Amino acid sequence: MPQSKLVIAGGNGFLGQHLAGYFREQGYRVVVLGRNPGPGPDYVHWDGRTLGAWAAELEGAAALVNLAGRTVDCRYTADNKREIIASRTESTRVLGAAVAACSVPPRAWLNSSTATIYADTPGTQPANTEAAGHIGEGFSVEVARAWEAAFAACAAPATRKVALRTAIVMGRDGGAFPVMTRLARWGLGSPQGNGRQWMNWLHIVDFCRAVAFLIGEPTAAGAFNLCAPLPLTNRDFMGLLSQQLRPPLRLPQPK
Repeated sequence: MPQSKLVIAGGNGFLGQHLAGYFREQGYRVVVLGRNPGPGPDYVHWDGRTLGAWAAELEGAAALVNLAGRTVDCRYTADNKREIIASRTESTRVLGAAVAACSVPPRAWLNSSTATIYADTPGTQPANTEAAGHIGEGFSVEVARAWEAAFAACAAPATRKVALRTAIVMGRDGGAFPVMTRLARWGLGSPQGNGRQWMNWLHIVDFCRAVAFLIGEPTAAGAFNLCAPLPLTNRDFMGLLSQQLRPPLRLPQPK
């Protein structure tokens, strides 16, 4: 039996590296599309905007996972905001063109989105579900809407499509957790603003497991929330983190 192939677009970052390792352990051949590819034939260069030789890697793939997008860990200048949106929508569109050109397209295409598409639900209001969640406002929501619209516009009748509305992914070696840990160690682990805003989160291992489930479940299509079942407020999360690290002093952060 031929080895199943998984293609990860934008796979050089924290999520992509863990996802690649997880699926290789499951016996997949993992091909990573990246701007700065690593060593070996399974790291293929692409620019995230134009079709090229990389598109041939999608032929016959069990799944395509798109994680591409400029980091949001930056100042929200006008130029940065444009690039944050463009890097997500353009990579999605060019992947759609590549899928459409395949003789044997990927069986599943999982495209990143974000759980910040939802409005905050203060107090004991019901959680935002995929079916009944209240879409919020602001730049993060603008990004999510544009991202999902670009994905929805890609015609792929032979490919099952899933939008990953992913919460903050936590891991010791990347993402937001090391940053928050450093703040707590320096005594800056106090809540942001009033701290009542909810923090939806997900461990990196559970992220990989969720992706594997969605790839393997033939009925899974549409938007899925990827998050732990019990969110914390920012105040509670930072309080627990600071308690574990026992900083000598906690200074307030500006709102």
